[in-house]
Amino acid sequence: MGLLRIMMPPKFQLLAVLAFGVAMLFLENQVQKLEESRGKLERAIARHEVREIEQRHTMDGTKDVVLDESDDVVIIYNRVPKTASTSFTNIAYDLCGKNKYHVLHINTTKNNPVMSLQDQVRFVKNVTSWKEMKPGFYHGHVAFLDFAKFGVKKKPIYINVIRDPIERLVSYYYFLRFGDDYRPGLRRRKQGDKKTFDECVSSAGSDCAAEKLWLQIPFFCGHNSECWNVGSRWALEQAKYNLINEYLLVGVTEELEDFIMMLEAALPRFFRGAAELYRTGKKSHLRKTSEKKPPTKESIAKLQQSDIWKMENEFYEFALEQFQFIRAHAVREKDGELYLLAQNFFYEKIYPKMN
Repeated sequence: MGLLRIMMPPKFQLLAVLAFGVAMLFLENQVQKLEESRGKLERAIARHEVREIEQRHTMDGTKDVVLDESDDVVIIYNRVPKTASTSFTNIAYDLCGKNKYHVLHINTTKNNPVMSLQDQVRFVKNVTSWKEMKPGFYHGHVAFLDFAKFGVKKKPIYINVIRDPIERLVSYYYFLRFGDDYRPGLRRRKQGDKKTFDECVSSAGSDCAAEKLWLQIPFFCGHNSECWNVGSRWALEQAKYNLINEYLLVGVTEELEDFIMMLEAALPRFFRGAAELYRTGKKSHLRKTSEKKPPTKESIAKLQQSDIWKMENEFYEFALEQFQFIRAHAVREKDGELYLLAQNFFYEKIYPKMN
């Protein structure tokens, strides 16, 4: 464009600039249409896959069969973005054929973690009554949903993984700009922005602001409006309550292998073979954010001055302490390896005695 300005008269320069602007708008419009078309295609494929499974169950004569108790199980992994969730979810996909369960991705419009009330009702009905998809493993970027308030008799099993809040934010910052090695050709929302995380912090940019740390708390807090009020002390306490009372197990990204080992011990119906697959499989660390640069101590210190970081970090430390407590009562270490403890209880003094 610089050469054009030198060689062209002012009137033609203006026309060239206008033409360039129109071309860019046209390209953006085409990209948006392609994304919308892709979304429609994905939904059509998903509906087709569901119909195929339901038809197969009908042909097998299993549609109206009462499920065995071990099969009448649903796990919901309401995954927090950039917490190694893809690496973990791929293990579930790899094992579903062998262990005979279904895996379903909850694909919300624009990855909105909050469902409308009518979608909440639909989702709860699907999960609880969709026999063809049981046993089922559902995963998606969705806030915690309390099934009890909808009057269901049997609630799903919730699990999750969280991460150090600053490390999660840094990973997400670079992911929006450079993507990852999972789908390297996909255009990202902030593609072309070369500014480092440190430069963003020093210039008080919005993408690295402390408010962006507020994510793990609302994901565990749920669908209440107060959950999404940044810096809400009530939301923090509700998130802690849900973690303790509604989740079977919450791991941390930094100790993912231990999390997988304990899931295999607690839920072998789904995770038999998961620990070995994680240790030896090619997909153990499948998704790595590209061009990620660790932040400086100055950038970290600046974020740590925020009350929002203090609350998110308090929640992370709370989750980590609970995870380590559960692990201490489930495994032992020997020669640098972790081993699951054998059953440590039995029944006795059983009355009345059988003659």
